[in-house]
Amino acid sequence: MAETVLRVSGVSKRFGGLLALSDVGITIERGQVYGLIGPNGAGKTTFFNVITGLYTPDSGTFELAGQPYKPTAVHEVAKAGIARTFQNIRLFAEMTALENVMVGRHIRTHSGLLGAIFRTPGFKAEERGIAQRSQELLEYVGIGKYADYKARTLSYGDQRRLEIARALATDPQLIALDEPAAGMNATEKTLLRQLIDQIRKDNRTILLIEHDVKLVMGLCDRVTVLDYGKQIAEGTPAQVQRDEKVIEAYLGQNHTVTGASATAVAATGVQR
Repeated sequence: MAETVLRVSGVSKRFGGLLALSDVGITIERGQVYGLIGPNGAGKTTFFNVITGLYTPDSGTFELAGQPYKPTAVHEVAKAGIARTFQNIRLFAEMTALENVMVGRHIRTHSGLLGAIFRTPGFKAEERGIAQRSQELLEYVGIGKYADYKARTLSYGDQRRLEIARALATDPQLIALDEPAAGMNATEKTLLRQLIDQIRKDNRTILLIEHDVKLVMGLCDRVTVLDYGKQIAEGTPAQVQRDEKVIEAYLGQNHTVTGASATAVAATGVQR
């Protein structure tokens, strides 16, 4: 029986008079790449931000690896075992690539403030371990040779990889990727897909929010589709791309549903 990593149910969120989410939920099993898609304004970013602690929900239950967690702050969610990246890259520009990953790794340190102040032998040993693991993660995502480069000097695609390495440094139960392909060219997207495939093969679990529907349909094991804050479909990519509600959401209410239309949702990434 597959192990459930994330189970979220009954999530609602209001911003003033706007109901951004209404009774939304997902279940993600270990080793899956799970996609979250929807037209612009569908509520997918709000749901993503609720799961990862950036927004506080009005209602909902949250379990990570069978244990309840409260999405009240990003750092608390990270400690619980969810690491995320952001649509707009948020690296420490003047720090090296290695230092950026080490920052992520520090969430799992044990030496404490006194150890850092007095630079105890235990602290020094832990720092060496952090640096070694951080270098390994840079190698893993394909940018090990840039360890000593400042983050701002890396190419756009390599900065995205660096963000993923920093997320992996927290030893997460779930990696939440917020539009990682945004702004990438075709070559960079191919390399990103290969990296996500490798992460999945290593039995890690990924939640992916992405506008590139073709990328999502080619990568994900299961997909949830939101529209106007409601969950309108959930299933395998093949099931979702044939769903009439999904086709209507992406192509408009007056569009005649045909097999070609269903294929368009998956193959061309048509968006409203």
